[in-house]
Amino acid sequence: MSGIIKRALHAVTDAIADRALDNVDVLDADSVGTPVSRVDGFEKVTGAAQYASDVVLPNLTYAAIVPSSIARGRIASIDALEAASLPGVLAVFTHENAPRLSINLAPQIDSARFTIGGNFRPLQDDGIRFAGQPVALIVAESAEQAAEAAMRVRVTYEQEPAETDLTQVLDTGVTAKPWVGKSDYHRGDAGEALKSAAVTIEHEYGTPPQTNNPLGLFATVASWEGDHLTLYDANQATRNVANSAAHVLGLTLRRGSVDVITPYVGGAFGAGLRAWPHTWLAAMAAREIGRPVKLVLPRTQMFTAVGRRAQTVQHVALGADQDGQLTAIVHHGTHDTSRDEDYVEALTLSSQMLYACPNVETHYKVARVDRSTPTYMRCPGESETLFALESALDELAVALDMDPIALRLRNYAEEDPEHNRPWSSKALRACYARGAELFDWGGRTPQPGSMREGNVLVGLGMATGTYPAYTIPASAYACIDAGGNALVRSAATDIGPGTATVMTQIAADSLGLPIDRVRFELGDSRLPKAPPQGASALAASVGSAVHAACTELKAKVIALASGEDASPLAGAGADDVDVREGVLTRRDDLARAESYEGILARAGLDQVEVEADSSLFAPRLTRSCEVFGAQFAEVHIDVALRTIRVPRLVGVFGAGRILNPKLAHSQVMGGMIWGLSQALLEDTVYDHRLGRIVNASFGDYLIPVNADVQQIEAEFIPEEDPYVNPMGVKGVGEIGMAGVAPAIANAVYHATGTRIRELPITVEKLLQ
Repeated sequence: MSGIIKRALHAVTDAIADRALDNVDVLDADSVGTPVSRVDGFEKVTGAAQYASDVVLPNLTYAAIVPSSIARGRIASIDALEAASLPGVLAVFTHENAPRLSINLAPQIDSARFTIGGNFRPLQDDGIRFAGQPVALIVAESAEQAAEAAMRVRVTYEQEPAETDLTQVLDTGVTAKPWVGKSDYHRGDAGEALKSAAVTIEHEYGTPPQTNNPLGLFATVASWEGDHLTLYDANQATRNVANSAAHVLGLTLRRGSVDVITPYVGGAFGAGLRAWPHTWLAAMAAREIGRPVKLVLPRTQMFTAVGRRAQTVQHVALGADQDGQLTAIVHHGTHDTSRDEDYVEALTLSSQMLYACPNVETHYKVARVDRSTPTYMRCPGESETLFALESALDELAVALDMDPIALRLRNYAEEDPEHNRPWSSKALRACYARGAELFDWGGRTPQPGSMREGNVLVGLGMATGTYPAYTIPASAYACIDAGGNALVRSAATDIGPGTATVMTQIAADSLGLPIDRVRFELGDSRLPKAPPQGASALAASVGSAVHAACTELKAKVIALASGEDASPLAGAGADDVDVREGVLTRRDDLARAESYEGILARAGLDQVEVEADSSLFAPRLTRSCEVFGAQFAEVHIDVALRTIRVPRLVGVFGAGRILNPKLAHSQVMGGMIWGLSQALLEDTVYDHRLGRIVNASFGDYLIPVNADVQQIEAEFIPEEDPYVNPMGVKGVGEIGMAGVAPAIANAVYHATGTRIRELPITVEKLLQ
C-alpha cells in the first residue's frame, strides 16, 4: 500500500474517531470507582448460590464417564454386561451403541480471538487419541451407582506407540496462525542485525503443560422437552455452548433449540470458553433415556476433559549496541496441540510490540502429540511469551552490566512499533517508577549472590507485563419499573471477578439510582448477547453495552416526561436533566424535579424498557490498546538446600478506568499469585511411556497454599483512556499474572547466579 493511501486512510479514521469521541456519553460516576462489595457475596458465602453441580430436577439421573487407559490405539472390545446389570443402572453407552453426533465446523467461540472447534466427538468410533478419552458413559439412578458401574466396564485395547513429549516432535511442527497478526512476522532484517550486534544473547526457554484447576468441578445437567434442550452448565460463554451443542446434536431452527443457564461458575480460567465432550454426552444421554441427566467430572478427569495450558519451547535471540539499544529480536516458539485440533493462541506476539527495536522476527508453530486438546488458561500466550522474552532481556542486562529497568527504559516504545500508531494510553514509565519505589529497587546490589541474610541468599528481580485491552460488541437489556427499580440483563457469565457487581455499579450510575435499586441478571443464553468471559474483555464490552442501554433508557423516560405538560420536566431534553437517587432534576431549575416512579405513574406504565448494543468503538481504529504493568519479586533461597521462598511481590499497573478498586485489586493479586504458581509449582507431568498424567489430583498437582504467599502489593496508576472504549476500561483479569514468572526467575538468578530457563523453578534444578 502506498504512503499516500496510508496517509489518506489514517486521515479518514482519525476523523471518524474524533467524531465518535465528540459524541461519547461520559458516565457520571457515583458508584463506579468505589470499592463496592460483591452484590452476590451473601449468596456465595451462605451456600445459596446454585452452581451447575447443585442443580436438581425432577426424575434426575446421574452419569459417569469411563476414560481410556491408553494414549493411542483402538478399542478391541468392551464388556459392559456386569456394569449394565448393577442395581440402578439405566444405560451404558459406548461407540457401539451411542447415537451419532454431528461434526461441528462452526466456530466454538464466536470471537476472532478464539479457537475453532475440532472434529473429535466422544463415543463415535473405536479410535483412542489420548489417555482419559471417554470410551463409555454410564447412566444410573444415583451418582454412586454410576461411579460403581463405570469401574466395572472392561475394555481391551490394541495399543499403538504414543508420543506425549513435545521436545521429541519439534521438527514436525507446522506453521500456526494466531488469532490476530501473522504466524511469521518480520520488521527490518533481524538476522543481519543479530550478526552485527555488539552484544548478543541466544537461549532456549521452556514452559510445561499446566492444568486449569478451578475449585468448582465442571458439570452439566441436561434436560429435554421435545426438541428443546436446556443445559445447566459450568462455562464462560452461554451462547457459545448453546451454539456448539445445537450443531453437535443436529438441532436447527426447525428442529429444536438449546438454552444454557449458568448463573454461577466456580472458576474456569479459560477452560469454560468452549463446550467440551462431557456436555454433549450429558445431552445425548438425556435425549436417549428421556430423563434429565447430571454429569459431574471428578478431579482426575478435569485434567483431560476440559483442556490445559499448552507446553512451549521458545528460542530467543537478542542483539544490542554497547549502550543497550536493542538492534534485533528473534523469537521462535512452538507449543503442542492434539491430533484432532490445531489449537493456537498468542505465543510470540508480545515480542513484536513491547520494545522499540528496528529489526524483529517471530515464528510460531504447533506440533501434534497424543494429548487432549489444550485450551486457554489465564494470561494465555502472553504469560509464556513474557517468561522467555523478559528472561532473555534480563540476560542481556547482565551481559551489558546494565540495570534491568534502565535497559527497558532505553528501549521504551513510545508508539506501537508493530503497527506504527500511538497507544490509546500507556503508563508503563510510571509503573516502573512506582514499582521501584515500593520495592526499594535502589537498594539492590547487581552482583549475583551479593545479597544475603545469614544462610539465605536474597534475590531481587523484575519484568514487564503486557496484555491486550479488548472490547467486543455486546448487547444489554434495561428496564425501569413503576417502583423506580431497574432490571438489567446480559447473557454474560461471572466466573468470580465480580461481573454482576460492576455491571450493577455501571447501571446505577447511568440511571442515577442507588445500587440497592438495581438488579443485574446474567448467565442465560436467552438474554442479550455477550462475549465470552475471557481475554479480560467482559467488563469493557458488556459494561459499554450496559451503559448504552441505561443511557438510552434514561433518555426514553426523560422524553416521556418532556412530552407531558403537567410534568416538571416538560420540554426538557436528555442533556438538560441530572439524575440522582432516582430523582430527575432540570439543571437550569433545581426546583423542577420528578422521580422515575412519578413519571411512570403519570404515563400509566408498569415499566419502560430498552435493549441496546455497544458496537465497535471507532476511536480504537486509530490506536493500539494494551494494558501494561511492572512486576517485582524478592526470593529467598537456602544456601545449602536451595529451597525457594517468595516473601514479596510488587505489581503496578496502568489499566484505564478502574470500575471497582476492591475487585480489581483482588483480580491482580490473584493473577500475581498465579504467576508465582507458574514460576515455582505448576507442572502437569506425563509418564511418556504410558502417555498418562501422573499427578492428576490436588494431592499431587502443586498450587500455592497460604504459607507460599506472603506479602503482595498491587497498585494502579491513574490512567484516562478515551480511545479504548466508551467506559475507558481495560481488563485486569490477565495483567496481574503477566510478567510474574520471569520476575521470579530473574530474582532467582540474582540470588544464585544460576539461570533457570525452564519452568517450574525447582530445588532439583538449582542443585544441578
